[in-house]
Amino acid sequence: MLIVSLALFAVAALFGVYMIVRVFGGALPPWPAAILHGLVAATGLVLLLYTAFASGAPAPMLVTVAAGLLLIAALGGFALISFHLRKQTPPRALAGIHAFVAVSGFLCLAAAVLLPA
Repeated sequence: MLIVSLALFAVAALFGVYMIVRVFGGALPPWPAAILHGLVAATGLVLLLYTAFASGAPAPMLVTVAAGLLLIAALGGFALISFHLRKQTPPRALAGIHAFVAVSGFLCLAAAVLLPA
């Protein structure tokens, strides 16, 4: 399931790159991109959290770190959506921090999945 989670986060990252380019250009990302980004990322996060904490098998440290970072990134995503709902371009710093934390979590997960133990 970690591979599926990693693939979902990769798809979410593609939408995220598109949206952060729009934000740094001073425009709101389109709603469909924001919704798809959130749904795909949330699905990946639920799978990751289940695999890391509820499956009964002990999770490697990198998986636990990835889960924590991606959970923090999700909270930043909720903050970004609040700006979208108010039809305001979110602060670039908030979008950048969200992206940085999400990419850090993605890289931790990728290392846990793809590098030999």
